[in-house]
Amino acid sequence: MRFWWWGRHRSDGGPARIMTSPDKWHQFMKDNGLPRMADALLRQAFSHPSYVRELQQPAASSNQRLELLGDAVLDLVMAEHLYHQYPEEMEGELTRRKAAMVRRTALAQIAQSLGLGDLLLLGHGEDETGGRQKASLLADALEALIGAIYLASGWTAAQDFILNNFEPLLSQGAHADDFDYKSQLQQFVQSRAKSLPSYETVRVSGPPHERVFEAEVRFRARSLGQGQGGSKRLAEQRAAQEALEHRAEWMPHLRGEEATAGEDQEQ
Repeated sequence: MRFWWWGRHRSDGGPARIMTSPDKWHQFMKDNGLPRMADALLRQAFSHPSYVRELQQPAASSNQRLELLGDAVLDLVMAEHLYHQYPEEMEGELTRRKAAMVRRTALAQIAQSLGLGDLLLLGHGEDETGGRQKASLLADALEALIGAIYLASGWTAAQDFILNNFEPLLSQGAHADDFDYKSQLQQFVQSRAKSLPSYETVRVSGPPHERVFEAEVRFRARSLGQGQGGSKRLAEQRAAQEALEHRAEWMPHLRGEEATAGEDQEQ
């Protein structure tokens, strides 16, 4: 099966063929100093679940299986690198550093810098709603690519790809505490108002061994953000992250609500 990218114009007025998906994928591998990879493996790495559903292909042909493998490879590469880079640090500190390296926003930024969004095969609806720019989708694509590199070329190739592309983060010595969104949100709100945001678990679903928590962060009666995760803590962190990402929408209300509260107390 071939997949085509089309340009806007051709000399005769029709669309101009630019490059097939395999051509574009192989060019990406070449540009990034990666060994050639079979078309089938590349196609799986760049096939979003929405694409395989739309074509009624087997669910296992999407990039989710490779994403699982790539996540494990990335985790081990980072753990080994940090183990040697910080020989005096204990397990807790190394864990927090690793968490900073493999957080979803970091993966999405690296995927975006590599241009992975343009290489993806997406379902029509996902493409139309901006899927090529979604952080979660980009992060998953990067992990799937790491899994594919590992299968095709082995540990050393995957390790080199990861360390080369994560080098800016590694050189910063990032720490998970730098991405404590609850603390960041508290400091942001506290610098502008007297009250603090509060968190509420609004829903718990799933079987006992696979709970999914949904949390909401509020400032007085106003919802600032919502988040979901496998633990209450993670759900609250994601709710705080969403609130920070949309701060421009609710920031003007901080002082106004505090002023109103003060007037109510005086009465």
